[in-house]
Amino acid sequence: MLNFIKVIIIVSLISGFLPVSVRAEELLTWGECINEAAKNHPDLIAAQEQVKESEASKKITASTLYPQVGSNLSASTGRNDTGTSNSTSDSYSYGVTGSQLIFDGMQTINNVKSASENIKAAKQNFKFTSATVRYRLRSAFVSLLKTQEMLNITQEIYKIRRENLELVSLRYESGLENKGALLTAEADLADAQYQISQAKRQVEVAQRNLTKEMGRKQLVPMQVKGDFNVSDAAKVKPDFVSLSATNPSLQQIIAQKNAAEFGLKSSYGAFAPTLSGNAGANKSDAHWAPKNDEWTMGLTLSLPIFEGGLRVAQVSGAKALLNQLRENERSTRDGIISTLEQAWATLQDAMENVGVQKENLNATDVRSKIAQEQYSLGFISFDNWTIIEDNLVKAKRTYLDAEAAALLTEANWIQAKGETLEYE
Repeated sequence: MLNFIKVIIIVSLISGFLPVSVRAEELLTWGECINEAAKNHPDLIAAQEQVKESEASKKITASTLYPQVGSNLSASTGRNDTGTSNSTSDSYSYGVTGSQLIFDGMQTINNVKSASENIKAAKQNFKFTSATVRYRLRSAFVSLLKTQEMLNITQEIYKIRRENLELVSLRYESGLENKGALLTAEADLADAQYQISQAKRQVEVAQRNLTKEMGRKQLVPMQVKGDFNVSDAAKVKPDFVSLSATNPSLQQIIAQKNAAEFGLKSSYGAFAPTLSGNAGANKSDAHWAPKNDEWTMGLTLSLPIFEGGLRVAQVSGAKALLNQLRENERSTRDGIISTLEQAWATLQDAMENVGVQKENLNATDVRSKIAQEQYSLGFISFDNWTIIEDNLVKAKRTYLDAEAAALLTEANWIQAKGETLEYE
């Protein structure tokens, strides 16, 4: 029986104890992950294109303020058949025409100002997207960092279980331990081997997720390099109201509200008459090239009289939109302040929990070493010893969970502040 157990241990070590670094092809730091995501993440690219679109919309709106110049060229021929005679007439002309908006109740100017605010809103949306991408990227990075460390821990646990099995086997062969204890030790070793296999699969899943958040198109086996230290501890309680003022989601809604205010002014301007000037110069003739000069110059004044209540409805809709955005601004500000306070409190809890779990792990580790010596000397029973060993295994995992949770709550705190990928 003992020889068979030893064979199982050796085979398991060869097949399941290979470190990840043997298979990994790339080692990435947090800074390198940020750089890749900033360049390649599709959400960021889409948000940047939205900024460009809003800038183009402003140029389109502002183009009405400039002279509108066009050219024309025409050639035609006609035939008149009266029955007694036939005649053919030709006509050629070319020229340029131009118009200039003089006054439209400030509609266009307010529309341009509204478009400028829409650009600000698009830029704040880009910052919001960047903050969201940073949080997801950090979460994926921490997940891979945790699964890598968990694989190391499972290998340590495997080593502990293997040594425990060897000790129990010796005591069993000496008649100092029962078969139930031996079978329990064998089951613990099998579970440790399973935990290693599971950890390896979790590493692959975490690699896939990090690949996605970096904006890569193909998965490449990778490792990440980092520690579990929280850098943005924020131990002194900050002013949440001041922090909320710079949050991109709030700045975006403020820009949208400002755009709506200019939109409302533009709607009122629609009731005013529109005045524009126009001029043109042409040459026309029955033969090419035309030689007869023609020119026009004038003013055009238009004023709506009745449109079925169209402009009144437009003003009503603009007012409703503005009121909606004003309330959204207040709601967004209150929500951000509440989120900031909750995120800060959770971060403090997580950091304190790391300290508690570290002390617990240290105590459990010392207790395990003492218990192993006591069991080898027969001072404590197998049941008491295995409980202590199980507590050590649990403490190792709990401490790692606490460290990873602290990093994730830090990432959540940074996102709540609205910090972007450039935060580092």
